[in-house]
Amino acid sequence: MLAIIVTGHGEFARGILQSAEMIFGKAQKVMAVTLGANESVEDLVNHYRAAIQSMQPVSELLFLVDLWGGAPFNAAQRIVTQAPEKYGLIAGLNLPMLIEALAVQNQPLDVAVPHLVLTAQGGVRHLDLSDRGEAGN
Repeated sequence: MLAIIVTGHGEFARGILQSAEMIFGKAQKVMAVTLGANESVEDLVNHYRAAIQSMQPVSELLFLVDLWGGAPFNAAQRIVTQAPEKYGLIAGLNLPMLIEALAVQNQPLDVAVPHLVLTAQGGVRHLDLSDRGEAGN
């Protein structure tokens, strides 16, 4: 089973995981890891390592982070580069991506990652009211 660390600035990770579990149900081998205002990248690396240890055994793990280049991304990147065959990293976390990640935890990392990127992109849409025809229809 693919383990997942959901992470971001402040309480973002806890909130989005709670929302996903309201829709999908309780997740297994998924942890929210937060970055406090006074914490460093090194603190976050230590939080990630503790989370990984608590989910053992872990054969593959995916980090889902809030944004590219932020502290949660940089800390995850440190871990991923140590074992890229075992760890993956996707930035730009949104709720459709997380729900789909929970649904594909049985897939290997190399299958799940491209699928989740497409799912996340599909989750960004807008309501186009410009093609409604005549008013009142």
